[in-house]
Amino acid sequence: MAGQSAAIIESKDAYFSYSGDGEPSPALSGINFSVKRGEYVALIGPNGSGKTTLLKLFNALLIPSNGEVLVKGISTTEEDKLPEVRRSCGMIFQNPDNQLVATTVEEDLAFGLENLALPVSVIRKRVKATAALLGLEMLLKQPPHLLSGGEKQRVAIAGVLAMEPDCILMDEPTAMLDPAGRHSVLNTVHALNRNRGIAVIHVTHFPEEAALAGRVLALNEGRVVADGAAKKVLTDLDLLHKIGLQGTTAGELAALLRLGGCPLPSHILNNRELVDNICTLAQNN
Repeated sequence: MAGQSAAIIESKDAYFSYSGDGEPSPALSGINFSVKRGEYVALIGPNGSGKTTLLKLFNALLIPSNGEVLVKGISTTEEDKLPEVRRSCGMIFQNPDNQLVATTVEEDLAFGLENLALPVSVIRKRVKATAALLGLEMLLKQPPHLLSGGEKQRVAIAGVLAMEPDCILMDEPTAMLDPAGRHSVLNTVHALNRNRGIAVIHVTHFPEEAALAGRVLALNEGRVVADGAAKKVLTDLDLLHKIGLQGTTAGELAALLRLGGCPLPSHILNNRELVDNICTLAQNN
């Protein structure tokens, strides 16, 4: 039953293969993974490792070839429950133009709610509240195609947020944004996670973005190769390099300095930690 699971998402020995010519090779192999309310998980891995496929399993856009995915205890194979699954796990794509469908921002925020057949008064209330939360009040009458990339992505997030999800699935949402847009979108999502307890699964190629998560899951060739605290996973440079990834800039620089004889600790993750440790060494010498 839906209310019996403490996890919002559970993947139980999930496999997935894309159909094609010949014998298909699994895009995902034996994924065991769960996410609880309020968790912020970064999902990393090289191209083709299965990150986007896994997100689509969680949103029931794809169904496991074997194994099972549960959303709030509901199997994604239960077709009559798919609207509830997709309301609970809203998805944000890399290109917001792929999910902005209306002629104004206001209509876009209302689109999903209208599909739920909610009363007009409820729709208006949610649209107003969501727009205020994300600072979109002045843009409600604007056509989405005239907005900046960062504004479009915030509208896409708002459209999902209006559905009152338990989890937001993000597939490289900042990849097409400039630094200001990236900063705005990340601040928005982290605030939603921190203040509203909305779980987040964030696919990213930016190690600095992954470092802001409470937990990092690394995939390679469709399998989980690491799952733990950001500091633990992202400072394991041997593992990251083996699967074709890099650590944070600070972590990589610290590793080079250690090779040069500088006795820096191995757990440095961000610029502040690097600066503090270098200053401490300088003061002690």
